[in-house]
Amino acid sequence: MTRQSSESIQTTERDRGASDASRAVESDESSIASAMKDLRKAGWYWGSLTASEAKEILQDTSEGAFLLRDSSQRDYLFTISAMTSAGPTNLRIEYKHGKFKLDSVVLVKPKLKQFDSVVHLVEHYVQLSRTGSNKVPSGPHPKTPPPNGTVQLLLTTPVYTATPTLQHLCRITINRATQQTQDLPLPGRLKDYLTEYSYHV
Repeated sequence: MTRQSSESIQTTERDRGASDASRAVESDESSIASAMKDLRKAGWYWGSLTASEAKEILQDTSEGAFLLRDSSQRDYLFTISAMTSAGPTNLRIEYKHGKFKLDSVVLVKPKLKQFDSVVHLVEHYVQLSRTGSNKVPSGPHPKTPPPNGTVQLLLTTPVYTATPTLQHLCRITINRATQQTQDLPLPGRLKDYLTEYSYHV
């Protein structure tokens, strides 16, 4: 093998690696852009709210009330702020390799489900909370925790930034009732509206 062909192989491998990295960045940008689009439609994404502002908003709500906001920690994109029996708490959402999952202690992390969308993640834990299969890891507690040191984190009622439109609430209700919105006897424009936000929360 000549020196020139060895350099050519190294250059090709370097270019292939750069191309793979570029595709990964584009994929991440696309995933995050799609997540933001869904979050804006959800109505319970509050953007750049601080932890203390979220606590103030949740202070007079009942257990299970929650909102989603931008994380104040650089390593995370989003944080769920929720009301627990011990008061408001925060749980970060991790984004890695195109997937979203809850941040948790090292031993639990491998067992947590991963999702393509933040809204899918929240929807999953809302459904678990509403059916009584509560497996949402608990976050730090602002008040004194129970003797065993855990607080059950329920996600049942989103706290909206503004009163949702009747159309949006109807869309959520229809989505809860059926996954086959295209089979419904509705005009195409309404079917399109239903599929723009196909979540239950």
